Amino acid sequence: MESTGTNTAPGPGAAPDLDLVTVPARQGLEAVDIIRRSAGRSGPVGPVLHDGSGDTLGFLVPPGTADAWDLPGSACTQTDGRGMRFGDAVSPTAGATGWLLPPEAVGPVTDPEVLRAALGEAARLIEAADNCR
Repeated sequence: MESTGTNTAPGPGAAPDLDLVTVPARQGLEAVDIIRRSAGRSGPVGPVLHDGSGDTLGFLVPPGTADAWDLPGSACTQTDGRGMRFGDAVSPTAGATGWLLPPEAVGPVTDPEVLRAALGEAARLIEAADNCR
């Protein structure tokens, strides 16, 4: 998939036209660590949401990512800015969802190719760890 070149976080209070990649929390947390460790080579991790139950994480990615996203075990949906607010002093409260990494702390959205690679590596690490038990 080709990068869209949109790599900026929205301004305060803006309802951005972004896509959201959701993954199981364990895989998502591993991916966050992988991206952060390799940020100098691949780009930074962008804003990340968590659900209230702790089951999933959501990575904000450039608009258009959902059109070609096909990574098993994850989903990518278009947000069209629905229900998303940035720059608030508190985390979003819809469905007890909140920020793991808020936009003002990390800046740009996550590059979809970087995320895809990190999620693949995370899945392999989790499988290896689970097979050692």
